[in-house]
Amino acid sequence: MEIKPDRFAQQIASEALKPVYLIAGSEPLIVQECADALRAKAREQGYSEREVIDADKDFDWDELAMGLASLSLFATRRLFDLRLPSGKPGKDGGEALRKYCDNPPPDTVLMITAQDWSRNHAGKWSESITKVGHFVPVWPVKLHELNDWLLRRLRSRGLGATPEAAALLAERVEGNLLAAAQEVDKLSLLLGSGDAPPANARAGTLITAEEMLRLVADSSRYDVFKLADAALSGEASRCVRMLAALRAEGDQVAGLLPIIAKELLQVATLSRVHASGGNVMNAMREARIWDNKQAMYRRAVDRHPCGRWEAFVGEAGRIDRMAKGREAGDAWLALERLLLAISDAKARVLLA
Repeated sequence: MEIKPDRFAQQIASEALKPVYLIAGSEPLIVQECADALRAKAREQGYSEREVIDADKDFDWDELAMGLASLSLFATRRLFDLRLPSGKPGKDGGEALRKYCDNPPPDTVLMITAQDWSRNHAGKWSESITKVGHFVPVWPVKLHELNDWLLRRLRSRGLGATPEAAALLAERVEGNLLAAAQEVDKLSLLLGSGDAPPANARAGTLITAEEMLRLVADSSRYDVFKLADAALSGEASRCVRMLAALRAEGDQVAGLLPIIAKELLQVATLSRVHASGGNVMNAMREARIWDNKQAMYRRAVDRHPCGRWEAFVGEAGRIDRMAKGREAGDAWLALERLLLAISDAKARVLLA
């Protein structure tokens, strides 16, 4: 059975433990919290012995089979905590996990956690897990989902926030879910919640934007990949904010441009396919563009004609020369203008 992360704790609290669980995704905080909830449930149910197994690329899967089959001298119920960093057990691992699901040993729970997951990771082994246990896919929290995620987390701490305050908090912690959780916990301590609130408790009231600005640190964590995605997604104001943050953190234009230029070349290629009447979806598949990014590329192709994407590629080359001292000009200003032109469907002239 497949379960969403925000329903996982409630699900396991209302049922007997299954023989196997797979918790996988690229949000370490959510993976960790789901795993913690399962460990706590196992302790409540008398699974007092826990064995941690790191399944790296050199792991011998026969060791897992022998461990699962062995009898414990100290406890009748055992939890095997299998760490699978890549999310891919390989041929031998997949077969070992499938066999486990076919005949799971009694009084044993196998919890598998992975810090990476996509549709390419799935296989017969994961399908077997969903038949006899639970699979919790942890997808990255997208920008448009972050406000709701923060509001749910605030409510779990007895706090609330105005829409403006929630948006401000999302902006301050964007790209850093661990920092978001820490800020919510800090707000809970400062403003108070629970059975014994402090003297300055504000439980039951809404945090305003002014209070949020005063209480929350700027913990946003940006990188050039998010910057390129923001430009292709048409998020002009976000591009400006991210570029300023990267500059403040010490990044250099020459270091940012290779990724931006690569994305521009990719979109220019797709735009030529579109202009010639070709199948853009097939072109994206051939270029091995991930499924969750195909809509972003398609919107980018539709935003500007083919000629403009060619001009963007040329401008990226000019900015690169600026950054390396081979051409006069302010490389940071030119890059900001380029990103704004990419983001804005109404842009008519490439700013020089």
